[in-house]
Amino acid sequence: MKTEQNSVNTAGEVQERKSIQEHNKNLIRRAVEEMYNRGNYTHMNEMVSGDFVIHSLNPDKEIHGPDGARNFIVALRTAFPDLKFTIKDQFAEGDKVVTHFIAEGTHLGSFEGFAPTGRSFKVSSIDIDYIKNGKVSECWSNFDELSLLQQLGALS
Repeated sequence: MKTEQNSVNTAGEVQERKSIQEHNKNLIRRAVEEMYNRGNYTHMNEMVSGDFVIHSLNPDKEIHGPDGARNFIVALRTAFPDLKFTIKDQFAEGDKVVTHFIAEGTHLGSFEGFAPTGRSFKVSSIDIDYIKNGKVSECWSNFDELSLLQQLGALS
């Protein structure tokens, strides 16, 4: 039988859970700032697990491992050298971190077969990241690629 004492978390347990959640949110903020905004991959293996996977809205576009993530970000930063991700909101629960951000940049390099247009874009995205053993192990990304392609003039 469950007692009232068993169902109530101690202040220490609550504080520990908050500390882990803050650590997880900081991990995502650091990854966004270092890798996406600065193009610095020096600490990628400290932030991303070896079995890391990014799931996108298109199941054929899964990205696997730290090398796959690095190649993906390099391709983005090549196409959009002024790429900037701005975190607008973020919350954590357990091993999950949900981040809403705005991505913006100027199309100055080839992107998914589209020649540079010189056009700027600004789109919204929400990612759900899973943290395992202090590293990002999985990302479910809801990036508005349709809006991106429309803003670049790639779609009518």
